[in-house]
Amino acid sequence: MPSLVPAPNTSLLSAYNKRAFTDCYCTSISKSVTLSQFIEAFYTTRLFKFERWLLAKALCIPSSDEEVSLLAQSNSTELSAWQVKSRSSNEILLAAWQTRSWLCVKPQDGTTPSTTLYFGSAVISTRADGKFGLVFHMFGGFHRLYSKLLLSAAAKKVIANLSQNES
Repeated sequence: MPSLVPAPNTSLLSAYNKRAFTDCYCTSISKSVTLSQFIEAFYTTRLFKFERWLLAKALCIPSSDEEVSLLAQSNSTELSAWQVKSRSSNEILLAAWQTRSWLCVKPQDGTTPSTTLYFGSAVISTRADGKFGLVFHMFGGFHRLYSKLLLSAAAKKVIANLSQNES
């Protein structure tokens, strides 16, 4: 199961550490993974497809696996409600309303290929005092569990996709 860790200080997510709620989860896998492969796996897991379906039904913001592929390959700057705020060779930061979603891949040194996969979020308060209301706090436990489940599902899908490509 992914672990809660501080966002790396030099990450695209770290810009929000002082002005928003941020969290960051990571997990490592014994494979070399590119950011494109991680994006593709993350946004096409069954769990995230359910979130995409909800956005399509509730807010009329549909998305497809083809659009995920375009985003993964840097051929699009949007997916459903999210817009790319920033991107580098190993990170992507997306924005939707007051939230930010961040994905990152970090290859690990060693004789066996391995990669640490990161998923983080930032939520910017809309209140003048910068605090969050009751609803935000009520959903904190769900958010933590959901973040871990999303990252875990993405890691499993990356491994499955890479294994399938090796066959």
